[in-house]
Amino acid sequence: MREWGIGHWALGMAQESIVLLPLLPLLPHLPHLPTPQSKMATWQCVKQCGACCNLDPADRPDLDEYLSPPELELYLSMVGEGGWCVNFDHSTRECRIYSDRPRFCRVESEVFQDMYGVEPEEVNDFAIDCCRQQIEGVYGDRSLEILRFNQTVGL
Repeated sequence: MREWGIGHWALGMAQESIVLLPLLPLLPHLPHLPTPQSKMATWQCVKQCGACCNLDPADRPDLDEYLSPPELELYLSMVGEGGWCVNFDHSTRECRIYSDRPRFCRVESEVFQDMYGVEPEEVNDFAIDCCRQQIEGVYGDRSLEILRFNQTVGL
């Protein structure tokens, strides 16, 4: 069961004042807060986020488990300063090779099934979980990027 907290939706609150709501039955009576039952989350890429472009291999010790040797070589060749992809434009926060990006940079059912063993009907939830973990790891769990992602996908 997912815990829903005020901190997920309140911007600018001091960390010490964020209180989790342990009483889920009260949430349906708070119309400004989405509940798990009131919205279906649908994965989509959030333009100018760029969290997935942080490729630091130290954050992904299992790369060789899901990338072929040629893909691993390509992946490692793309890692630039600070772990950021050499194709990530920091000023626009966009990928310079987006339309021609490698397979491992794509969120597609076939790719996720082949690389991670994720069945097509599970790709949406898997992609949401992966993105949330990556965004929180790169920018923080109270960042503008995670708030934008949550809003975009319907969390």
